[in-house]
Amino acid sequence: MISIIKADGRTELEFLSKVEERNRSTNDNVAAVVKDIIENVRVNGDKAVREYTIRFDGKAPECFEVSREEIDAAVSKCDPDFIETLKKAAANIRDFHQRQKQQSWLNTKENGVILGQRIRGLARVGLYVPGGTAAYPSSVLMNAIPAKIAGVRELVMVTPPTKDGSPNPDIMAAASIAGVDRVFLMGGAQAVAALAFGTESVPRVDKIVGPGNIFVATAKKLLYGVVDIDMIAGPSEILILADESAKPEYLAADLMSQAEHDRLASAVLVTTSQRLADDTVRELERQVQYLARKEIIEESLTNYGVIIVCDTMDKAVEMANGLAPEHLEVCCKEPLEYIGRLDNAGSVFLGNYSPEPLGDYFAGPNHVLPTSGTARFFSPLSVDSFVKKSSFIYYTNEALEKDKDDIIRFANTEGLTAHANSIIVRFEDKK
Repeated sequence: MISIIKADGRTELEFLSKVEERNRSTNDNVAAVVKDIIENVRVNGDKAVREYTIRFDGKAPECFEVSREEIDAAVSKCDPDFIETLKKAAANIRDFHQRQKQQSWLNTKENGVILGQRIRGLARVGLYVPGGTAAYPSSVLMNAIPAKIAGVRELVMVTPPTKDGSPNPDIMAAASIAGVDRVFLMGGAQAVAALAFGTESVPRVDKIVGPGNIFVATAKKLLYGVVDIDMIAGPSEILILADESAKPEYLAADLMSQAEHDRLASAVLVTTSQRLADDTVRELERQVQYLARKEIIEESLTNYGVIIVCDTMDKAVEMANGLAPEHLEVCCKEPLEYIGRLDNAGSVFLGNYSPEPLGDYFAGPNHVLPTSGTARFFSPLSVDSFVKKSSFIYYTNEALEKDKDDIIRFANTEGLTAHANSIIVRFEDKK
């Protein structure tokens, strides 16, 4: 089900290259279909969305927008204990992200010059939330809460209807708790296009965030530039660093918690202990037998899972930084010692009692993380993802006169004489 390899500078690199390759594959057929959907929605608006909703979801609601009364009615169907869990998770997420909020600032210099930066939330953001069997209320919280903290004025959510055309109650509950302003029952590439262009019923947004299937991801990719997007997410992944103190039953459970997401998900254990590697394989074989997504887990671990045995933890850390995983667990005797050495990871989970699902649902940090090695240069979704920044400059006559010769020299060096002239004309009458 999962292979064990000894790091020798070649074998592990061949495997990691295979993992990276899965992210480079593109489906031209999907892209062609999505392009047609996008163009149809751009031209025909709600009519096109309704046709696709009937075709793909079986039934379209009479009105795409879900009223506040309908949301409340859906929420009333939820398990009250789950509602309380949502509220606790939301409080943790809100507390963490509130600390990310930045303030506008200005700096007044002695010569009268004023420089500054204005920070404000985007006007309108669209949130895509999968429905059906892949309904994730946690994604609503993780996307909506930082957006509201950032000051987004209107948060518009789209989510596919259930088979009978009604909204998913758990998704509605999360939307209500997170402060989503408007909800529309539509999904797929057509919903993404509706957000990007606007239709008769759906307002046009400035940015689209949230997970989805290959059609949703492709639509977001193709519409980037028409609107901003959060990121182009690849299959989920986890890398666990473990020394001889780690518990194999924990390691096996955590590897499978990612493998169950997708047949293309990647689960990697890097350890210095051959004994731990062998024991973890036995635990995987034991635990997988009673898990609901057994077949997906086994295929994922067979194709994209591996246990790599390294000579030293230094080598293991180097490997982790090179792979730049979405989730990075540190199951070592002294996990805090590694914080300053792990530079490339979406989110880092420290110690035996900080498993990855803690971050997915409850702890507070965002679970929308860079995948496919992009943690080398991308960051998790945050309050910053929902703001825009503008600088401002105020110079007095005297301050500009003092700097004019340097600015003119710069402009002339670049051959932009009109730039230079913009400065010159302001002082010609003073000659």
